[in-house]
Amino acid sequence: MLLDQDIREGLALLPPQMGTRPARILLHAINLQENPTRLEQQVKGPARGDYQFERGGGVKGVMTHVASKRLAEEVCRARGVDFNAESIYQAIGTDPVLAAALARLLLWTDPKPMPAAGDEQAAWELYLRVWRPGAYERHPEELRAKFKRNYAAALKAVSA
Repeated sequence: MLLDQDIREGLALLPPQMGTRPARILLHAINLQENPTRLEQQVKGPARGDYQFERGGGVKGVMTHVASKRLAEEVCRARGVDFNAESIYQAIGTDPVLAAALARLLLWTDPKPMPAAGDEQAAWELYLRVWRPGAYERHPEELRAKFKRNYAAALKAVSA
């Protein structure tokens, strides 16, 4: 499936206020940043799926955070996935709709509001806070430049 379609289907599993255009843009940009070829499993590491969640990172985060836990349970039930870390971790590698919904829930755990469409700097800051990419410590300028390109591509790709 196309990335935007997977994102739309994932967002349809969540309350309507989570399915905004700014959220779709950011999910698209994060996918391009984390897994542009949409691999099931990270080549050199433990992360899985379109948004490169780790079992003890993004998976655990959405399962335990007060803002996301109940909705994550509902999403898993809707996708036929047991609500435990191993089941979710395995499923996100092959279910991009589940991965998109859980990625949106991970963004939902951040206390700051979703950045407006086009506010690439605020989107970058949200990505850093929530995803905490390990590459940032090794290559901050390179990662920043990559996100800038990916966010611009996401703006173009996501229709109004």
